[in-house]
Amino acid sequence: MAEKISTRVAYGNALKELGANPNIVAVEADLSSCTMSCTFQEAYPQRHFNVGIAEANMIDIAAGFAATGKIAFCHSFAMFTAGRGYDQIRNSVAYPRLNVKIIGSHAGLTVGEDGATHQCIEDLSLMRTVPNMVVLAPCDANETREAVRAMVDYQGPVYMRTGRTALENVTPGFAEYRFEIGKGVTLKDGRDVTIIACGLMVQESLKAAELLAAKGISARVIDMHTIKPIDEALIVKAARETGAIVTAEEHNVIGGLGSAVAEVLTSQCLAPLERVGVEDCFGRSGEACALLKHYGLTVENVAERARKAIARK
Repeated sequence: MAEKISTRVAYGNALKELGANPNIVAVEADLSSCTMSCTFQEAYPQRHFNVGIAEANMIDIAAGFAATGKIAFCHSFAMFTAGRGYDQIRNSVAYPRLNVKIIGSHAGLTVGEDGATHQCIEDLSLMRTVPNMVVLAPCDANETREAVRAMVDYQGPVYMRTGRTALENVTPGFAEYRFEIGKGVTLKDGRDVTIIACGLMVQESLKAAELLAAKGISARVIDMHTIKPIDEALIVKAARETGAIVTAEEHNVIGGLGSAVAEVLTSQCLAPLERVGVEDCFGRSGEACALLKHYGLTVENVAERARKAIARK
């Protein structure tokens, strides 16, 4: 089995790989060894700026760099970038549409023992409601690397969440896999139900499809790495061809991937929808896998919701 790697580590490696571009600068809020911007710092110390525990200032400094033509990456925990820096992201970055890339590390429940105060389950919702903002949630190391490359090429603000937990690298196993902002990827075809997932729930959804196949149910699995702009055409196609949809995300069921998919279905192609995610409550301290099980972010629950969606056709 291939070595597992977290998306935050993959991000740090990718930023270093691309760091030869002299226009790239990294701004950090005193958590470089956690967000993994330290990897870029080691290679390009003259373009790495630690502003201390001052996330709002970090966003504004990144905006200043972008205003001079730089590609500014800024980093902290998702709770502190999307949450504490929201005002500055909205008014200093998104409103003038500056070329700032905001990394929300340690997103979701799998921060683990840090507990509810640090388990950001609202970041996708917060960021996708900001005009001009692209929102990404990669599922593995390969996809994270491709996402960083795409972010560098994209002109404008982007938010990307990364995680603490080491994950299986699944996307290299698909010969036709290609990352493009705004385009989901069908990892497995199916006729009875479609599971649309992001982040670590992509791996769980692929396993759920195997569980369903053992019961004679054919499940399609879509990796929806871009939450905004959402791939409306792919969602509508799946709804028409399979007739039932399940979403799976390490996020509040309100405002994130599930809500984005629901908006598409209600406006373009009605189909039964079941959502797997955190049921509008705060997290708690605990081991990452135990937390996912406690909150129902499991293979078994994804499969059960798929059966429920099918029954509603």
